[in-house]
Amino acid sequence: MATDIIATIIARFPGAAARASGDHPAVSVPAAAAPAVLQAVREEFGYDFLVDVTAVDWGLEAAVRFTVVWHLFSTVAHGYLRVTADCTDNAAPAMASAVPLWPTANWHERETFDLLGITFTGHPDLRRILMWEGYPYHPLRKDFPLAGIEVPLHDPEIAAETGITLIAAPMAGGPFVASPGEMNLTEAEPRAKDESWNEASAKPTA
Repeated sequence: MATDIIATIIARFPGAAARASGDHPAVSVPAAAAPAVLQAVREEFGYDFLVDVTAVDWGLEAAVRFTVVWHLFSTVAHGYLRVTADCTDNAAPAMASAVPLWPTANWHERETFDLLGITFTGHPDLRRILMWEGYPYHPLRKDFPLAGIEVPLHDPEIAAETGITLIAAPMAGGPFVASPGEMNLTEAEPRAKDESWNEASAKPTA
């Protein structure tokens, strides 16, 4: 079923193409066509449940840096579909909001905006959802250091009273990876890639 849907999308929307995927059927579409594609996928093919909205940062040197990803599920056909679209502007990445199609996109898009800095045009209330308003960084971007960045407290009264800043302290020395040789990442026991530092020991300065 999903294969037929991808063929239909490719035939109907110029620039759409099948996307290599190790799990679910996937299709890439131009950013301008994304709203129409998502509407067709929901209304014509029954992908009525939006699992999540996220994005990929391919890095500072990539010709196209950011790709928005929608994971969809059909509660009738019991199958998944992945739709992706590249942001056309690396400096100010943006994508049309899917909130008019799936109200639950609201929080997913806020998280992607917060952590990756992608603006979802037409979103009814695009605010940060994890970091505070005015935070100057996007922690899931490739140029954000794993050790974090020390920043002033976001409450100026508390900062003035205590004279301290927020100290970057990632959880237990992550990032976390699977044990060597594990092929099934869903069953692998995660461990810290760098175990030389954590909350109890100082992090490297470099």
